[in-house]
Amino acid sequence: MRIQRFFLSPWQRPAVILYLLLSAASSHGQVQDQPRQMAWLDAAMAQSVEDFNLPSLSVAVVHEGHVIWSQSYGETIAGSGDKATPSTLYAVASNTKAFTSAALAQLVDEGKLDWDDRVQEHLPWFELYNPYVTSELRVRDLLCHRSGLATFSGDLLWYGTQWSSKEILEKAKHLEPTTAFRTQFGYQNLMFMAAGEIIEVVSEKPWKTYMEQAFLEPIGMTSSVLSTNELQDRSHVAAPHNELASGIQTPIEWINWDNMAPAGALISSAEEMAKWMIVQLDSGRTATDTLWTPSQTHEMWTMHTPIPVSSWYQNMLPSMHFRGYGLGWELYDLHGRKVVAHSGGYDGMISRQVLVPEEKLGIIVLTNANTSVPWGWGHDVLNVLLSGDRQTPVMDFLLESKREEPAERALAEEKLIASRIPEAPTSLTLSDYIGTYSDLMYGDVRISVANDTLQFEFEPTPLFRGTLEHWHFDTFRLHWGTQMMLPKGMAHFDLNMKGQVKSLDFDVPNPDFDFTELHFIKQSTEQ
Repeated sequence: MRIQRFFLSPWQRPAVILYLLLSAASSHGQVQDQPRQMAWLDAAMAQSVEDFNLPSLSVAVVHEGHVIWSQSYGETIAGSGDKATPSTLYAVASNTKAFTSAALAQLVDEGKLDWDDRVQEHLPWFELYNPYVTSELRVRDLLCHRSGLATFSGDLLWYGTQWSSKEILEKAKHLEPTTAFRTQFGYQNLMFMAAGEIIEVVSEKPWKTYMEQAFLEPIGMTSSVLSTNELQDRSHVAAPHNELASGIQTPIEWINWDNMAPAGALISSAEEMAKWMIVQLDSGRTATDTLWTPSQTHEMWTMHTPIPVSSWYQNMLPSMHFRGYGLGWELYDLHGRKVVAHSGGYDGMISRQVLVPEEKLGIIVLTNANTSVPWGWGHDVLNVLLSGDRQTPVMDFLLESKREEPAERALAEEKLIASRIPEAPTSLTLSDYIGTYSDLMYGDVRISVANDTLQFEFEPTPLFRGTLEHWHFDTFRLHWGTQMMLPKGMAHFDLNMKGQVKSLDFDVPNPDFDFTELHFIKQSTEQ
């Protein structure tokens, strides 16, 4: 497959699209149809910004070593009038993982490390849930999500806390596995943090310094940053957004992710991620250097952990026959080609990167909203570019789901309210719930009373504070006091046989943070 270079600036778009449509109409074959397909994508993506109420969307496509198309839609801040461009910076979050894997590949090439080194050879202080796994854990195990821990297990240790990466990893030994070691996929940010610690030990450089010198500078990603602390020095940055129940997209504050940087700290643009994709598709080569060898690309793009192809994928994407994870990359097939891809999810920003190695084709989609649109386009763009099909099954599914969301939320709330036992009083007075509650791994939650309402504060995570509204008996509904992505939840106080408060548990249903991993024991009573 060949794809012609195709750039559209806002003032060129109408005339160029008309020209391409007319010229493609008289041609035959897939090659000649590529500009027409991309013109169709341009219009379809612009429509998706409107359909999904997105503040902005930025996209770039590379082919055979060149950026052949890039475009942005919408605004960096909803309602501001500041138009997004391909150079606008977004959090790419877990797309950082491929950079961390590439750094380890470099060190393997240099003979400073082996993929099968035991992790404790480099981090003798790092422990997991049992001695065998601790001893047997290898460097490659850190990068392919087969530790035995559940997806996102332990993420409450780093999110919004002031602990260093090492302090967080030292707490990881308290996490309980949900599957046997190396048997099933469980997406793990903590393991990539451990990989970052190994890079620092072996290279004798801070992870951030290593990444800047090894990748950002030689690739030419000069505007990209590895910490929110550096955004003040950048001029064109998209703001993360949260969509309110009213449908209004409202900007929210950036959350610093420095303590888990190797798993998700990169902030970049469609323009600069395109440069990264070109290097990836050329097995680590830049115009002047080889950053890693083709054998390491093969290692990173080889399946290490299989992932079942669900019935949803079978129905929605019938050309998909396998799924799995390599070293820092998702792997699957579509339209008869192997696909190497990854998503990134940050508070109020989602991204999707897709590579088709045998076609030297890459796509990056960035947005500043909590939405599955980049993930949807990451699949459906390949329908258009690889098969010439104008069908967008994933995007259609997502749009229908979005339209159903208000009714589904209302129904869920109705069911929750129906489950409430009316006029079921607390077992104790509010003052009896006051105190400090401690979890062995996480630390303390402080409960107090103000204005006849229980207040909570997670001491390691200043973002986690708010009020507890009595629900029934010793169960309270949790309301956050800060603007964030998490929904309301529940808190339950358990009593001992003497009728005294013994412990506190939280349940905040969400796809990212498992509050049920924490169990807080009451330590003191404060009047």
